Amino acid sequence: MGNSTGFKEFQRELPAKAAPHERVAHNREFVGQYADTQLRQQSGRCMECGIPFCHAGCPLGNIIPEFNDAVYRQDWESAYQILSSTNNFPEFTGRICPAPCESACVLGIHAAPVAIEEIEKHIIETAFARGYVRPTAPVLKTGKSVAVVGSGPAGLAAAAQLVRAGHAVTVFERDDRPGGLLRYGIPDFKLDKWVIDRRIRVLEEDGVQFRCNTEIGRDIPAPDLAAQFDAVVLAGGALVPRELLLPGRKLAGVHFAMDYLTQHNRRVSELPIDSEELLATGLDVVVIGSGDTGSDCVGTANRQQARSVTQFALMHQPAPERPKSEPWPHYPNYMFRTSTSHEEGCQRYWGINTKAFLGDENGHLRALLVTDVTWETDVLGRRLAFSEVAGSEREIPCQLALLALGFASPRYEGLLEQLGVALDDRGNVRTASDTDFLTSQPNVFVAGDMRRGQSLVVWAISEGREAARQVDLFLMGKTALPSKDAVGMFG
Repeated sequence: MGNSTGFKEFQRELPAKAAPHERVAHNREFVGQYADTQLRQQSGRCMECGIPFCHAGCPLGNIIPEFNDAVYRQDWESAYQILSSTNNFPEFTGRICPAPCESACVLGIHAAPVAIEEIEKHIIETAFARGYVRPTAPVLKTGKSVAVVGSGPAGLAAAAQLVRAGHAVTVFERDDRPGGLLRYGIPDFKLDKWVIDRRIRVLEEDGVQFRCNTEIGRDIPAPDLAAQFDAVVLAGGALVPRELLLPGRKLAGVHFAMDYLTQHNRRVSELPIDSEELLATGLDVVVIGSGDTGSDCVGTANRQQARSVTQFALMHQPAPERPKSEPWPHYPNYMFRTSTSHEEGCQRYWGINTKAFLGDENGHLRALLVTDVTWETDVLGRRLAFSEVAGSEREIPCQLALLALGFASPRYEGLLEQLGVALDDRGNVRTASDTDFLTSQPNVFVAGDMRRGQSLVVWAISEGREAARQVDLFLMGKTALPSKDAVGMFG
């Protein structure tokens, strides 16, 4: 490593952020950049640990010690080449990935882990600034054509790899612009949309064609698509949100979180909105669900100047350290975290159960009926069952309730129904094994949330890359596309 004692000399530092009262006044990204000296220090904290568990912690198998060493030596082109050899879109993962690699960092056993995610972002931004990011498609083409359905991270990664292999790639997107949930599900204050547009231009220069406003199964029959192209990759995501079927669910003011976030993103991008306007301005907002989507709703409601913002979690408040059930190097799912949106203002309730949505005489939501709950756990702290606390039932004022409970499965009607692909017991598209991407149809492959269920952007990119490799092997009988050595065994 460039600095073999850096982990002893320097503490973990993150770039400065704009103050909460400043950043809620706009919808732009607000995390700054490292100074050159800070960046060298942070990359120099990477240990010569012998067995870099970060490789396995990352679903992409990123070669982290090597790019950290290149950053320390300020060899930016090498750093970019190492990073981009396993990750097509570091500008996405460097902004919105929960960084399971950092949870697997060996330094993290006894100190704060290396700031891998931020270093990643600095590498790709420097690469773009210096002109290292260029088209990579070969001049000689294979004559094979591939349709990719969906332009989220899985679809984009599959397209990037397939065009690199020399195939003609067309990406079909039902929305008016490519990006999937990157564009319409992630708020601009976490991922500015020019970042997506910049990458789309690179893919177009590489030869990828995008057909937006085109829903397969509606605008084009799915069997026709499978017949027209040599192979098809399904990467449409898991779009069916989890419901909360309680009394009062149909009241005005109860909405799915993604409908709310999508509309706000379109508003920020000055795009037309063709549905009922959802605004938190002047309202008491309650977000039901404690994940990243719920946090994004909190930040968005604060930017819309809600009167109050509250977030509910059914589970009890976790401890700030790793639970016994998720030891290093596993990613600790059940650990107390405070997001930047929480910093901006939010009342967080833990161990609370929503029992009903209460309305006024006009059919509008006015409050939530809730109770506190306690959890029975096992010896490792894993939750087994909850029970209501007697006498805790009460009302909490609310005129806008946002359901951020995750996603259940891909949508079956249309595309999947017409193709007749087999599904697993969770409603996801079934493949032969965890490492297989071919569906029950002979030339139709699947990647991302459609196959594995709701997951992380880094897993979506990994799935897209691996599916592309299998498609190339299917089309050509051999492939030069790389496969990761470690498939995120701790992710």
